[in-house]
Amino acid sequence: MAAPEVEVRRSRRRRRTVSAYRDGGRTIVLIPASFSAAEEARWVDRMLGRLARSEARQPMDDDELAARAARLSERYLGGHPRPESVRWVTTMEKRWASCTPSTGAIRVSERLREVPDHVLDYVLLHELAHLLVGGHGPAFWRLLASYPRLERARGFLDGLAHAAGLPPSEEPEGDPGRLDQA
Repeated sequence: MAAPEVEVRRSRRRRRTVSAYRDGGRTIVLIPASFSAAEEARWVDRMLGRLARSEARQPMDDDELAARAARLSERYLGGHPRPESVRWVTTMEKRWASCTPSTGAIRVSERLREVPDHVLDYVLLHELAHLLVGGHGPAFWRLLASYPRLERARGFLDGLAHAAGLPPSEEPEGDPGRLDQA
């Protein structure tokens, strides 16, 4: 098996961060200009490993998504919301997910397949909570308060929304002390 073609791009504006991405058959690694040759070699190896692990992950199917939602319901919501279906959909362009409480159906945008696990977990918990409480009032946010990475996940989604030209996530209604401890 041939070694992948790697192009290293140095930047004087980049101070500490390193990133990498695939561009066709090449891997582009972006590093600070100040890195030594040894640091460059170490980071190239590290980033190639990260990309390989990321690409090796198999996408989650609808059954796995539903099982994940069931585990989250048990862990954070006492198992009370029991959706009838949880599935990926390709038709959502302005929302990350939605649910229909009357049918117990939860739909999650395909755009979230590659987000970090804690972000997907938050989105699933958000929709599970809607099976119990409509709207985004204090009772709704109290249901989600036990999720430790709530604020980080919301921030991630706000950044993703901003990059996509979408509005930020909804703010909690009437709960001034909301979730700042998360």
